[in-house]
Amino acid sequence: MIKKLSSVLLLAGMLAGTTMTSTLSFAQGKADKLGWKLGAQAYTFNRFTLAQALDKMDSVGVQYVECYNGQTIGNGIEGKFDWRMDAAKQAQVKALLKEKKKKLVAYGVVSPASEQEWQEVFQFAKAMGIQVITAEPKREHWDAISRLCDKYQIKVAIHDHPKPSHYWHPDSVLVAIKGRSKLFGACADIGHWVRSGMEPVECIKQLKGHVLHLHFKDLNEKSPEAHDVIWGNGVCNMPAVLAELKAQHFRGMFSVEYEYNWDNSVPDVKECVKFWWQEVGKL
Repeated sequence: MIKKLSSVLLLAGMLAGTTMTSTLSFAQGKADKLGWKLGAQAYTFNRFTLAQALDKMDSVGVQYVECYNGQTIGNGIEGKFDWRMDAAKQAQVKALLKEKKKKLVAYGVVSPASEQEWQEVFQFAKAMGIQVITAEPKREHWDAISRLCDKYQIKVAIHDHPKPSHYWHPDSVLVAIKGRSKLFGACADIGHWVRSGMEPVECIKQLKGHVLHLHFKDLNEKSPEAHDVIWGNGVCNMPAVLAELKAQHFRGMFSVEYEYNWDNSVPDVKECVKFWWQEVGKL
């Protein structure tokens, strides 16, 4: 059971008429049965150190983490989070995560320049206990990535930045993963699909069986200039996305990636977390 989840449910105040204990059991039971984890992409708090970001995650009630390259580590640890960190720095970061009671599950979005760099990224992921690498890989590396996925038993999920990114449309992801490892699939950023003029539910359906990870967000409008809003208040039709993922038997992590109100996003992220637990409770 996710530690400190009761704080999430206190914020949520969901399912009126139930006790806090039964609400906790009900919502967490649903998530456990579905194989779903709610975490945060540290980029949500990119104005802060990783140590500060982990504290902010704690304050909104999420314990699973997706790290990204370039964030200052903090907490007395020199340097930035990066797959090139040496073993000593890796040990310091793992100790920080343990101190903050956080589980590092995913890492990205990365685009290694060579097969050798991909090998190093996988070695780093294995050393750090990372289960999913989110990436926008070069075409010439698809076969090598597939082999590395099977060798290390680590997933690579192709992320969809908006147009003109190569992977903005689900079709391009399907081409990349066709005939390759089952551990090579999609990181569904549903907000970016909306920015590219598509409907998230339809994109999820196109990728049926291949969604390995999600960057979850809701947007204020259907346009390239759209910005994040508190989940459930935008145009991404998140309840329908969750229902489709359940129907597909998706198992994995939803990363909160909130890219708005950068300096003070915690109140908004709390409401997003509240919404997610409410909707999971309805499934």
